[in-house]
Amino acid sequence: MKKVLVTGGAGFIGSNLIKALSKEKLKIFSLDDYSSGTRENEIENVTYIEGDISSISQINEEIDICFHLAAKSLVQESFQNVRQSFTVNVDGTLNVLEWAKDNNVKILFAGSASRHNDPTSSPYAMTKFIGEETCKLYKKNFNVNVEIARFYNVYGPNERIDDKDGNVIGIWRSKLVKGLPLPIVGDGNQKRDFIHVEDIADGLIKLAFSNKKSIDAWELGTGLQYSVNDLYKFFKDRFINIDCIRIDDQPGNYRNSFRKHDQMTVQLNWEPKDRLQDYIQNLD
Repeated sequence: MKKVLVTGGAGFIGSNLIKALSKEKLKIFSLDDYSSGTRENEIENVTYIEGDISSISQINEEIDICFHLAAKSLVQESFQNVRQSFTVNVDGTLNVLEWAKDNNVKILFAGSASRHNDPTSSPYAMTKFIGEETCKLYKKNFNVNVEIARFYNVYGPNERIDDKDGNVIGIWRSKLVKGLPLPIVGDGNQKRDFIHVEDIADGLIKLAFSNKKSIDAWELGTGLQYSVNDLYKFFKDRFINIDCIRIDDQPGNYRNSFRKHDQMTVQLNWEPKDRLQDYIQNLD
């Protein structure tokens, strides 16, 4: 039976991935420091290890595949704590790759669509850029079996519903609970490729059990775009009495993001679905 490790396994994407992996004949481990993940996301028959990725070499299991999802993923937070972003996203990824090199582990690294924008636009973008490039370094020079899965704007079950630590949908859901207007950054015309977390999990599993390689990264997006204003219309259709408030544009808020190529759909028969409007329509 293959053994798999998910770093950040108690978090939003990690918990959904583990749920999907649990349907396979696998022994599953999670490594999470619970800084953003929660015990409520844990499921049965999974071994949960509390610790950060600096301690990954202390795992006494012969792991076959590691999904490296643990990261500091909030753009605005990265401006407030630059050192933490580098410690987790750069040094942490280096720890994982060194461990993989020493233990012959296949790595699936969670890259970011921010890679297609100026990496100096935010500490987050820079650290994820360096993370991807470090993966390529280890793949080329140390024969580490690592593939980069580049995520776009992920939403779905277990997303963080929080004014500060959520994505745009999580922030808005938190505002709804409090009866507050939904904040729209800038003019709201910035466009995003919103992808459901179940499609992310499906793509990661397809990559993990495939021998196919990419010289760059596998793009995990729908290939469709919605503006933030479009997103607000979906929320307005569902929650008629809500209102919005415009706030100043923020650093790191790039204008345009969508899947750059179809390598996943062509080579791995991955079929992400456009679920955004239906997802919002079914929110409580």
